[in-house]
Amino acid sequence: MSTLPEFVGTIHIFFGPYRGNPIGLYLRKEGDSCSIAPTVYPWNRVVGVGETVNKAAADFDAKWKEGELAAEMYSGPHWEGGIKPEKPKPPPKPAVPKPEATKPSEAVASPKPDAGTVKASPLASDQSAS
Repeated sequence: MSTLPEFVGTIHIFFGPYRGNPIGLYLRKEGDSCSIAPTVYPWNRVVGVGETVNKAAADFDAKWKEGELAAEMYSGPHWEGGIKPEKPKPPPKPAVPKPEATKPSEAVASPKPDAGTVKASPLASDQSAS
């Protein structure tokens, strides 16, 4: 037998300049799973599910934001009883391959030109000839 729903928060929906009555959000625990949903049609389609209450609240937040209402059409959800939505950890970033270090033997093989080995420009030799 499932447990009775427990009130966990509210959400307000704005219809134009009017603020409607708050819609109750209720928690239902069934075995190892928790689910949070509003009780008023048509909003009761959005159900957050998770292993804990906080994970279910985060899932509800994500699903509610994906819904039909724009962000300025509602406020909340406002959670009661210390519920803090627990966002899932982002996936780890892929490892960046390390650049290969130049080997000391390659650095010695290509020496930098010295000032004595640099050839003078052809213009400089033309001027000295005249």
